[in-house]
Amino acid sequence: MSATDDDFSGYRRNGVRRPPPATQRGAADWVRRNLFSSPLNVALTLGCLILVIWAAPPLIRFFLLDAVWSGTDRDACVKSAASGACWAFVRAWFSYFIYGFYPAGERWRVDLFFAALALGLAWLGWLRSPRRSLGAIYFFVVLPLLSFALLHGAPPIGLAVVPTALWGGILVTMVVATVGIVVSLPLGTLLALARRSKIPLVRWIAVALIEFVRGVPLITVLFMASVMLPLFVPEKFAPDKLIRALVGVALFASAYMAEVVRGGLAAVPAGQYQAARALGLGYWQTTGLVVLPQALRVTLPNIVSIFIGLFKDTTLVFVVGIFDFLGTVETARGDPLWAAPNTTITGYAFAAAFYFACCYGMSRYAYGVERRLARSRGAVKRPG
Repeated sequence: MSATDDDFSGYRRNGVRRPPPATQRGAADWVRRNLFSSPLNVALTLGCLILVIWAAPPLIRFFLLDAVWSGTDRDACVKSAASGACWAFVRAWFSYFIYGFYPAGERWRVDLFFAALALGLAWLGWLRSPRRSLGAIYFFVVLPLLSFALLHGAPPIGLAVVPTALWGGILVTMVVATVGIVVSLPLGTLLALARRSKIPLVRWIAVALIEFVRGVPLITVLFMASVMLPLFVPEKFAPDKLIRALVGVALFASAYMAEVVRGGLAAVPAGQYQAARALGLGYWQTTGLVVLPQALRVTLPNIVSIFIGLFKDTTLVFVVGIFDFLGTVETARGDPLWAAPNTTITGYAFAAAFYFACCYGMSRYAYGVERRLARSRGAVKRPG
């Protein structure tokens, strides 16, 4: 009997087509293969289990069971017999942690910005979303203009101007991180292409910029942007502190992104360039349609690592006088009304949970995209 395509997609018994056998072997087999497959794995598993048993109960008691959830000042937390985490402190300062000193009557604009940002991320992040090309236009063109009008203000349409000095908290963290991520990828790609250029002047300028920025810490770049940037424009056009920080963060992330993308470009086989030339494609067509998609796919894990590091590095803007989320926590814990050891620990724990949730979400999304791309590359097209 000759084999057919259906014979390879399942198996037949008594003339009835059956589904292929399941590949999952159950939880017990997974535990045996991943946790107890060798003496070293057994030792590591038992060591981690002992560590969890030792550390988990005190943490659960402090942050949940013995925690104080309501109160108006530090007395509710200090005088409590339990003396656990003071979540009443987080509740009292929660609005400040999100909006900073943004006027209370205008905070609906910040909420609308968060909703617009979430829509753009979902539209681009969902690989099966309809009209993703329109989603890219919305995210890279419409969203920046909409965000500026909402957050800064637009008097012609009735939105009062809110100075950036009043911005703070999670609002500033998301603005800095989003601007850095959105700007660093295209600018870093251009720098990577310039560094590989055959024009000496273009290549030297790209190399000098990349190596100079990568050779100093981010805090130095922020100080230079804060102090030196106003020297290049007239005094009345000098940008405020937040704009200076955004420029510094974007340049810093772009320099690192350029090296990541350059590694991806070097990994593309030379045959891809030759095939594109044989089809009559020009330089920019070859780069945009053939080379960059493959290079970015190869470097996706490193690109996500840059994004995660950038998101955590937004905390450094507090050093140049900008109150991001961690800066608002630092300010709030210094309030004499709430000054207590457990309020400080609770504030830092709340900040750690926020950063962990955001960074872990980005890493898991990138892992899912990697697996999807790996399946698409490994799929074998059946003869039709």
